[in-house]
Amino acid sequence: MIEVLPESQGKVMGIKASGKVTAQDYEEVLIPRLEAVLKEHGTVCFLYLIDEDFQGFELGAMWDDAKAGLKHRQAFEKVALVGAARWMEVGMKLFAPLMKGELKNFPREQLAAAWEWLKS
Repeated sequence: MIEVLPESQGKVMGIKASGKVTAQDYEEVLIPRLEAVLKEHGTVCFLYLIDEDFQGFELGAMWDDAKAGLKHRQAFEKVALVGAARWMEVGMKLFAPLMKGELKNFPREQLAAAWEWLKS
């Protein structure tokens, strides 16, 4: 499941992934909200919080994530990945050269610091 976090405001957008993330989560929640932010602001500072009960991505969700990331790769000013497993951090580092903006990993206990970094 993906939910938009209430701290999201202006061009700063945060989501939380919990349980099993599906393609439907991307298509009905994440992508429409991301595109609305980009339409209004042109760029986005994005926080991706991995909840403690995160169980992974369905294949369709991984495909939607890759498509959205590549389509909008020049629009991400900053991306904060919070509470991710090591394999996700490695994947993010591999994707970083394709993006214009900064990417940074934070442990879950530094969620407030991740929000502050995005807003700075």
